[in-house]
Amino acid sequence: MPDKKRQMRLSPRHVAYLQPETVSEDLPPPPEGMHQASEADHLATIAKFFGDADPSDETWIFAYGSLIWKPACDFVEVRTGLLHGWHRAFCLGWNNRFRGSDENPGLMLALDRGGACKGALYRLPPGRRDECLIKLFEREMSWLPSAFPPRTVSVRSGERKINALTFCIDRNSGRYISGLSEAEIADVLAKAVGSRGSMADYLFATVEHLEQMGLHDPHLWRLQNLVAERIEAVYETDREV
Repeated sequence: MPDKKRQMRLSPRHVAYLQPETVSEDLPPPPEGMHQASEADHLATIAKFFGDADPSDETWIFAYGSLIWKPACDFVEVRTGLLHGWHRAFCLGWNNRFRGSDENPGLMLALDRGGACKGALYRLPPGRRDECLIKLFEREMSWLPSAFPPRTVSVRSGERKINALTFCIDRNSGRYISGLSEAEIADVLAKAVGSRGSMADYLFATVEHLEQMGLHDPHLWRLQNLVAERIEAVYETDREV
């Protein structure tokens, strides 16, 4: 008999309690010390990684967070993969614009050194590498210098080793957050809301899609339970759940 599907405690019901006053995809002015990236900046990044390589060659992106459930560009193939030497962590802070506020800033996912990470590999359409990567960079690196710049990693997928582009935290960026316990991270994720939604929604979507792909992340699984518990304590004290 197949294993019974794991049931998340965190649900759309919990997420519904944490809604932004206004929803906006507009990009606010960059923080002090940063500038809004231009298309020329993104083309320079592409040239740095690919040089004179044929744009029709296979180009892969490794997704570990929101790119799993909201890809930034078109793709023609998706595979699951295992990346060694990096792990998925809520280590990118503090977000007081998109999924947080000055009162309750958010923590975003990035890849940090050590361990391993299961995620999704997306292959870009042949011949459309630059177009797709510009869309990806516009979303992930709208401001420069980036706190989680792209890098090339080797991901195991079945019998293949695939070189892919992904985003890893720069520990010297000033936005690297470490040393928080799971309980402290859950405290942050259960409260933070910004113009693009809540951290609870971000966590829910990430865990849900990882599970749908058969990729279980024990750390995120514990966090979703802790976040749901905290939201219930605030909003459902008089309700049986």
